[in-house]
Amino acid sequence: MNNSSAGPSSKARVGASQPSENSLKRKRGMFQKDLQHMMYGFGDDSNPLPETVSLVEDIVVDYVTDMVHKAQDIATKRGKLLTEDFLFLIRKDLPKLNRCTELLSMNEELKQARKAFEVDEEKLASHQ
Repeated sequence: MNNSSAGPSSKARVGASQPSENSLKRKRGMFQKDLQHMMYGFGDDSNPLPETVSLVEDIVVDYVTDMVHKAQDIATKRGKLLTEDFLFLIRKDLPKLNRCTELLSMNEELKQARKAFEVDEEKLASHQ
């Protein structure tokens, strides 16, 4: 039996905002060391199987890519991608939303702290 009548191909179903097949090719293994450390931190072996790390990397890259495409779709009306677009996408996943808002507020605190040190350095340099 021929599967050609099963419906449109997956390429035909891809929306206009989806990247081309060539742009999806990526350098594998970019995140392997980081993922190994994260996996160990979450209870895996200190040297997990390379196949396991590759699988986790594929899952993470697919998830992040999907989130970025969805956020870009939301932002097209405004013309600019904002942090709030990502927060909107995870609004129903409270643990992720809470963690993201916590990290964003810590990032803002770090920016303010760096800014305070920059001013102090400028004052010290001008008094010498």
